[in-house]
Amino acid sequence: MAKGRLSGKVAIVTGAASGIGRATAELFRSEGAEVVGSDLAAGDDLFAADAGSEEDVKALVEHTVWKHGGLDIFFANAGVSGGLASIFDQTAEDWAEILRIDLIGPFLAIKHAAPALKARGGGSIVCTASVAGLRSGAGGAAYSAAKAGVISLVQTAANQLSGSNIRVNAICPGLIETGMTKAIYESAREKGVAHRIGELNPLQRGGEPIEIAHAALFLASDESSYVNGQALVVDGGLTSSMPTARRFDIRAE
Repeated sequence: MAKGRLSGKVAIVTGAASGIGRATAELFRSEGAEVVGSDLAAGDDLFAADAGSEEDVKALVEHTVWKHGGLDIFFANAGVSGGLASIFDQTAEDWAEILRIDLIGPFLAIKHAAPALKARGGGSIVCTASVAGLRSGAGGAAYSAAKAGVISLVQTAANQLSGSNIRVNAICPGLIETGMTKAIYESAREKGVAHRIGELNPLQRGGEPIEIAHAALFLASDESSYVNGQALVVDGGLTSSMPTARRFDIRAE
C-alpha cells in the first residue's frame, strides 16, 4: 500500500470548522497526517482556540505535541473578512480586530509552532494570505492590509528561521466559495447571475476550497522542500491583470 504524502506527519489546521480549513484538514488526513483541527468553538474533534489569542495558540501547540508527540506542519488559515466598508466607514477598533486575527494570528502560529518544528528537525508553516494582499479591489482595506502583512511576515520569518529547516510560505487565494464569501455567492444566485462569479479571472469561475487545500498540501509536503518565503497565488489568473476597484468618496467631517 502506497504511503500518503504526509505519512507520519503531525499537522495543525486553524479555521478547520468549514471552508478551506475543513477541506485541508480532510485532505491532510487522507494523505496520512495526524491532524489537530481548531476553530473558535470545539466540536467534531476540533480544539477550541481563538487564532488571535497568544494563550490559545500556545495551548493548541502544547496540546498537539502532548497528544501526538510532536508537530511537523502548521497551517495558519483562520481569518475574517471584515466586510467591504471603505476606510472612511471603519473605526480603529474594526481594524484592530481584523489585524488581530488575520495578521497577529499567523505571527502567533509561527512564534509558537517553530520551536516544536525545530525539535522534529524542521517542518512547514503555511499561512493563508490573499490576492487582496497583492492588488487593490479584492477585499476591504483592513483585510487587504492584513493579508499584505502576512506575505511580508512569511518572508521575514523564513529568514529569521534560517538554518532551522523550517519553511514558511503563504497561499494567496482568489475568490473561493467559503463561509467568508457566502453572501456574494448567495446574492449572485438569487439574482440569477451566478454564472458571472469569477468573471474577472481568465478561468471565469470561482474556486473551491479543495483547490486551496491542494496548494496547502504541496507546501506542507516534502514536494516543496526548496520552496521558502514565497506567496503562492491560486486565483484562476486574477492577478495576471488589474481588476477594476470600487471608488469611495472622501466624506467631509
